[in-house]
Amino acid sequence: MANIIEMLDQLADMQEQVDRIQVHFWDLRGEIIPPEIQMQLIELDAERDTAMEPALKEIANLEADIKANILEAGVSAKGSRLHAIWSKGRVSWDTKALDGYVAAHSELLPFRKEGNPTVSIRAIKE
Repeated sequence: MANIIEMLDQLADMQEQVDRIQVHFWDLRGEIIPPEIQMQLIELDAERDTAMEPALKEIANLEADIKANILEAGVSAKGSRLHAIWSKGRVSWDTKALDGYVAAHSELLPFRKEGNPTVSIRAIKE
């Protein structure tokens, strides 16, 4: 376990190094671009965001409408460039309760399948 902790700490150090490199190059970019050009770029980004906002809202509304219609119809639909795919709801069981039931009914054990474990690496929130 100590080796894994060392590896996690090494990974965090490497990620921080990449972040520092990214910041360094953004700082260099800021030094190269004159302040008046930087302000123009900031204004251009704001103008772009303002121009895109209505279209992004329309897209979000249309996606919601499509999803609602697909859910109501219960079938997938394919356009010329996009495909709205209907999927049936995921089935889940109360595993803790079923494990208790299986303890008394071992004939059900052959029907139990357990997948492989997985690992995700996440930042520790402070």
